[in-house]
Amino acid sequence: MSSEKRVDKAPKKSRRKAREFGVQGLYQWKLTGGDANTILSQLREEKEYPKIDEEHLAVLLHGVIGQAQELDVLIAPYIDRPTGDLSPVEHAILLLAAFEMKHHPEIPYRVIINEAVELAKTYGGTDGHKFVNGVLDKLAAQVRAVEVNAKLEPQRR
Repeated sequence: MSSEKRVDKAPKKSRRKAREFGVQGLYQWKLTGGDANTILSQLREEKEYPKIDEEHLAVLLHGVIGQAQELDVLIAPYIDRPTGDLSPVEHAILLLAAFEMKHHPEIPYRVIINEAVELAKTYGGTDGHKFVNGVLDKLAAQVRAVEVNAKLEPQRR
């Protein structure tokens, strides 16, 4: 029975690690402009790499890098400055979360937001997590309106 619990926890941990590596890769991309395959190659050299969900990481990096302009357009209404003025870490986190919200409906929006906030607390500036949370709450109301409204409905009764 305890081995079942470990199996259940492993995918969550490996997906969380994949997001961490995703932010790291996107940060590198923002600064150097490398392509997803080159960045993935370099990330594979990291000691923690075997513990991640490789497939999810590859999807995130290829998806975000390939759709960065569309994702920027998606988050632009919810930020108070041009995306070019965001810190590279917070921008990477927002792009990654926006991509997951848009393309991974199987992941609850609250999980996406919580993971992004944790990444911002760990890697972002002092109050970056508050900014990330605010932007993603507003984005979720647009991109995941049905899911957000379903969560709010019981509270309204």
